[in-house]
Amino acid sequence: MSKSSWLAPALAFLLLAAGSGCNRDKQQTTETVETEEAEVPAAPSFVADSAYAYTAKQVAFGPRVPNSKAHIATGDWIVQKFKALGLTVKEQPFDAMAFDGKMLHSRNIVAQFQPQAARRVAVFTHWDTRPFADKDDQHKNAPLDGASDGASGVGIALEMARVLAAQPDSLKPSVGIDFILFDSEDYGYDSSTQSELKNQLQAQEEQGKSSWCLGSQYWAQHMLPANYKPDYGVLLDMVGAKNAKFSREQLSVEKAKDVVDKMWNTAAQIGYSDYFLFQDSPGITDDHVYTNQAGVRTIDIIDHLPVGDEYFPAYHHTTQDNMSIIDKRTLKAVGQTVLQTIYAG
Repeated sequence: MSKSSWLAPALAFLLLAAGSGCNRDKQQTTETVETEEAEVPAAPSFVADSAYAYTAKQVAFGPRVPNSKAHIATGDWIVQKFKALGLTVKEQPFDAMAFDGKMLHSRNIVAQFQPQAARRVAVFTHWDTRPFADKDDQHKNAPLDGASDGASGVGIALEMARVLAAQPDSLKPSVGIDFILFDSEDYGYDSSTQSELKNQLQAQEEQGKSSWCLGSQYWAQHMLPANYKPDYGVLLDMVGAKNAKFSREQLSVEKAKDVVDKMWNTAAQIGYSDYFLFQDSPGITDDHVYTNQAGVRTIDIIDHLPVGDEYFPAYHHTTQDNMSIIDKRTLKAVGQTVLQTIYAG
């Protein structure tokens, strides 16, 4: 996932992102103490073993690089899995040019739980993988398994859908949930690792677009469902690695502080404050930039380092991002926290 520092105003940020790739400005964090006491919201149990199996299944198809057989097969499996769970599924095919000039045959996937409900919550993630491990000293041109960076978010989404579908009517949440999976998120230009390559989308980036997050940019311009207005959205990105750390990302706080507060407080109440840190962090170029631009107040739950000059964990955009780093406790922490936050209303 392409990720770079988010700076205001938005245009200035995107121009900076185009030149800085996955790097970020020196991080300035703020420690805060939460003292609010609240009743822990009731919710069904999120099963980490199941989310792990869903994650492993995606990885088993092979790197989910757009235009590949593994990409097509994985997308078909995701669609059928949501349908088998009883959700209403819509596909949004689109073609997008990558920074290297390739046309990426892509599709966003939308799976709706309780589509008749007027009030809704969006759970976003991406399901593709980066085609090159450009941060890997040994295998720079190898494609990624994307176990945490992509597959873990989808694994959590699928397990949430399974748990929700299994509830009797009396125990279902009061809102509908839309699982919206973006494609071609991770096929972007990183100037810090790919300076020898030409970014053919440079002119577009100078106009406020990005070579990253192509699926969410398309969705923001062609919303599915049409005129979509959920209460809020949650983006799950890199949410499966051992010892993951989720700080309160800048754009998330600016656009939906109430949602950030509710999510982080819920995590603390149920014992996951070692993952959800009461610490602020710089913004990042991720799918939530474009969902927020589309009017959906969205927060980003993303694994990044809370201190130091490097924003991302060592596995980011390397071949280390495989099933060996996936931890069931991390999957549980994220999945249970999101579920209980949704059930809290």
